[in-house]
Amino acid sequence: MADRTRLTRERVVGAALRIVDGEGLDGLSMRRVAEELGVETMALYRYTPSKDDLLDGLVERIFIELEEKLNGTPFGPAVLAGGDDEAAPPWREALVAVARAMYRVALAHPNVAPLLVIRPFTVPLTRRPPAVLRAHERLLTRLERAGLDERATLELYRAVISWVLGYIVFELREVVDNPDEPEPAFRMGLHRLPVKEFPRLRALGPGLAVRGGEEQLAAGVTALIDRFAPPT
Repeated sequence: MADRTRLTRERVVGAALRIVDGEGLDGLSMRRVAEELGVETMALYRYTPSKDDLLDGLVERIFIELEEKLNGTPFGPAVLAGGDDEAAPPWREALVAVARAMYRVALAHPNVAPLLVIRPFTVPLTRRPPAVLRAHERLLTRLERAGLDERATLELYRAVISWVLGYIVFELREVVDNPDEPEPAFRMGLHRLPVKEFPRLRALGPGLAVRGGEEQLAAGVTALIDRFAPPT
């Protein structure tokens, strides 16, 4: 059995992430995490008092990975603060780059990604993990320093957050009925749909199994920027 004194919250959340990545959210429990770490279940409660807290830790891990992915790039968190820093990239370009990075991190952890949408329903804004709050603070700061007024800042903030999270969830949805079936229509199970009742789904269904990718995500962010903060 592992030495309890070597436990940290980071290790506990890391174990939970490995479990969810490999087994899905249904496989996550305090007992399963304890097994992964080789400790008694009660040893975990010093670092995470509940499964809900553990889920929030997984969300925070996603945002920490986002920070790490951006660090050392022209779009790193320090540079994104913007202002008059000559190293700061144009804010429109920065928003698109952050959206792309978020997409990559979410696709690396597809079983965790739904929590990005689910947890805000149960966790008030000010009680969310620090890494999550930092991401939102930087976005609002960057929009304000770009010269947007309060109304435009809030409108674009809501629009970009909604688009990016919605797009990610749509990309990761389960659409394949039989992964081993080589023929696209049968792979998706479209033969189960009455053709007279669902003609468009039958015709366009195979395309739904193909991810839109980063380019469609970026195009959406750019369109929102042009809508709520058109170039002057």
